[in-house]
Amino acid sequence: MMRVAAMTLADAEAWAAMREALWPNGGDHGTHEEDVARLLAEPGDTVNLIARNESGKPAGFAEASLRHDYVNGCDTSPVAFLEGIYVVPAMRGQGVARALVAAVQAWAQAQGCSELASDAALDNLGSQQMHKALGFAETQRVVYFRKMLD
Repeated sequence: MMRVAAMTLADAEAWAAMREALWPNGGDHGTHEEDVARLLAEPGDTVNLIARNESGKPAGFAEASLRHDYVNGCDTSPVAFLEGIYVVPAMRGQGVARALVAAVQAWAQAQGCSELASDAALDNLGSQQMHKALGFAETQRVVYFRKMLD
């Protein structure tokens, strides 16, 4: 039985560790701890959820926010945006992501949203498959470019 709940201060260490696993290039553990502290202190237009297995161990997390600017592929505003989702490797394929996304969707609907959006890197086929399995429809593919100006 999976239990999904809003993050609390008691979840901060596990949350930071899972964020570091999801976003290893997003800074060191201390950076993730700072982000977690900020999100707990001032959540703003976000929801931050943790999934725990039947033993109470962290199984995954999801972070979502309301985006009021244009969101690629969406027609409304605000749009709920799944900023990040992570499932502990040993818990994958057991419905953790489905439970987390269902909780995000319920939050989004409570905020008056009619669309839930997300993204995945072009080379992250596992994430793309998960999104499709959870009912997301691909809207577009993008490669960003830049040119340095002297």
